[in-house]
Amino acid sequence: MTRAVRFHQHGGPEVLRIETVDVAPPARGEVQIRIRALGLNRAEALLRRGTYIETAKFPSGLGLEAAGIVEAVGEDHTGFVPGDNVSIVPPLSMVRWPAHAELANFPAGIVVRHPPALGFEAAAAVWMQYLTAYGALVDVAGLLRGEVVAITAASSSVGLAAIQIANRIGAIPIALTRTSAKRRALLEAGAAHVVASGEADIGPRLAEIAGANGVRVVFDAVGGPAFEPLTAAMSPGGILIEYGGLSAEPTPFPLPNVLSKSLTLRGYLVHEIIRDPGRLARAKAFILDGLSDGALKPIIARTFRFEEIVEAHRFLESNTQFGKIVVTI
Repeated sequence: MTRAVRFHQHGGPEVLRIETVDVAPPARGEVQIRIRALGLNRAEALLRRGTYIETAKFPSGLGLEAAGIVEAVGEDHTGFVPGDNVSIVPPLSMVRWPAHAELANFPAGIVVRHPPALGFEAAAAVWMQYLTAYGALVDVAGLLRGEVVAITAASSSVGLAAIQIANRIGAIPIALTRTSAKRRALLEAGAAHVVASGEADIGPRLAEIAGANGVRVVFDAVGGPAFEPLTAAMSPGGILIEYGGLSAEPTPFPLPNVLSKSLTLRGYLVHEIIRDPGRLARAKAFILDGLSDGALKPIIARTFRFEEIVEAHRFLESNTQFGKIVVTI
């Protein structure tokens, strides 16, 4: 028996419960992990509210990120032994493999030994954000040294990961945020420039910063009316990668900019990297190297105890955090 976070109906943070559940021994090809820390993402809130890309089956668990100690392994050789410190790449289904529990089984293919110097809290704040940012900027866009990349929702965990990855490549990250309140923190986090979308006309400002070459890559989590000024600042042949939809307003198709500049507007989910073994292997190597050399360092906004999971979700939905929310067990 173990404790796990579950919910029996869709709704706000208050529907979450910590319940005692049975955990089977790890099946063939699985690793059982005694979890020490959890990473909290917007995806968990969307599943809880019933608006995620998969559907909960009640009573449902949730959770995409965890770090801990290998408790047991399945019958076949997995490459792990009890006592290994590990973290998990987000599973393709958090309904099938919910991570928010004290003990859980995961496919061996998504279990990773992280650098020894990385504690459990930091390790639980790695894979969703860095895989999402790497997949978009490196795997899809092929971002190069010296190129300008515009990053919206820059104070989110994925936005901050994108800033760090851009810097590791030698690109120039422009952080877009709603107000100037987080300007100093974003500059300290590595942004070359910060643009407050609620205080400035972002199209001309981006064009001014990028110069004649324009912005070739836009990494956007927002959508909405910003599509027009974002694409107006892009260079011919540029690519806008959309991985979210935070704006409650309709997202217009910026036809004149797309046609005149031959732009690519591309939807993206991290699952396309996770389900491709070759692409995932390259992503893990890049991220592990960056963690080891210090270029990539998770920024934790706030830490909660397991018993405070409802409060953690409320903080997530407040949209005030700078970085990742972590829950310790």
